[in-house]
Amino acid sequence: MPVWMWSKPGPSRTGPTSASAGAVTVTATARVRTVVWSMGDGTTVPCAGPGTPYEPRFGKEPSLTCGHVYTRTSATAPGGRFPVTATSTRDVRWEGAGQSGTLTVARASSTGLAIGELQVVGAG
Repeated sequence: MPVWMWSKPGPSRTGPTSASAGAVTVTATARVRTVVWSMGDGTTVPCAGPGTPYEPRFGKEPSLTCGHVYTRTSATAPGGRFPVTATSTRDVRWEGAGQSGTLTVARASSTGLAIGELQVVGAG
């Protein structure tokens, strides 16, 4: 089965958000430029943008924007799970006090993913 990967952008992660100090308020909005996934099996998957969320209507289709297919189970990985890390690079546009600019921010998040095996035995 293909694995679909995506980062969930939302107001708490991409803004816009504002901060004030005295009479100065700065507003910032982020845009996910890339996400690089380390899949724990030695594979790195670079994705342009945040990817596409999986929906049941996609069935067994591979992701068109950001996906991976494991070729072995995670049974021999530490704890029986592949360590997966997503590192996103975001362009942050800010403005305030009559000035503006763009800066680049990288954020990483990790989890473990158990990949099992299904064996089908046919009657025959």
